[in-house]
Amino acid sequence: MSLLPLQPAHRLAHRAEERRWLVTGLWAEEAVGIVGGEPKCCKSFLALDLAVAVAAGVPCLRRFPVTRPGRVLLYAAEDALHVVRQRLEGICATVGVQLSALDVQVITAPTLRLDLEADRASLDETVAKLKPRLLVLDPFVRLHRIDENASGEVAPLLAYLRELQRRHGVAVVLVHHAKKGGGSARAGQALRGSSEFHAWGDSNLYLRRRGDTLCLAIEHRAAPSRDGLVVELRGQGEALALHVVDDRPSADRVSPPPVALALGDRVEQALTEAATPLTRRALRRACRIRASTLGPILARLLADGRVTRKPEGYCLVSS
Repeated sequence: MSLLPLQPAHRLAHRAEERRWLVTGLWAEEAVGIVGGEPKCCKSFLALDLAVAVAAGVPCLRRFPVTRPGRVLLYAAEDALHVVRQRLEGICATVGVQLSALDVQVITAPTLRLDLEADRASLDETVAKLKPRLLVLDPFVRLHRIDENASGEVAPLLAYLRELQRRHGVAVVLVHHAKKGGGSARAGQALRGSSEFHAWGDSNLYLRRRGDTLCLAIEHRAAPSRDGLVVELRGQGEALALHVVDDRPSADRVSPPPVALALGDRVEQALTEAATPLTRRALRRACRIRASTLGPILARLLADGRVTRKPEGYCLVSS
């Protein structure tokens, strides 16, 4: 009988802070994890934004830095290749880089199944040869023919991706759907299928819609997590890309009075700068706040006599 390899805890390798992150604060170095959310929540746009950021060394979502850029390997199983190119070009245009200058390698095979030994071997060989820093697989549902609700079938596929990560030192982003109507559950628990998905990830990103607001939750196994980061898909001509709006609390969290007052100041500033009265929708856009947040603020300003309501919208009393 032979002993397993051992090492005293104080001799374990230490990793400097700048080497802990692939995308600082957003995705850990060599982490596996999920980009999850219900349909039409921009999951693929977020995964492609990660790909461009890592390949170009530019901040993801215009907010999260990449200190050591590198090659990205991408398999987009759900979108046509011309759509993938169009989206990548749009993100590149937003950050001011040329797609042709990026080392993003796209797997063009019509199918890739992680439940087939031959396909797993091909992916392993491809990763071994290309040595990417990031592997993006989008979405999981197109990568197998197993029962996603059966832990015994899901676990081996996720274990394979974990082995791939450890063997080749590559971060793995797996795009996965959330359950429809799972908005009341914790983000990770709202993922469709087995609980293995939530348990597997080192870094997980969850997109959710709160009314017409798109919120991003960031979850890490070994670093502080955060919730309620508001993002939006912006267009500049034909270019589309996600942007962080601000760091407002999530919709299910009560805002402390100082934040409410700051938002009230923002509403008054928007009304001061407007040439004409503003509707609620226009105020929400100008102040970048939710309808559920704007309502109480307007009620307080009306009660204080600072704002008045006209048929065409709201304006300051002094105006």
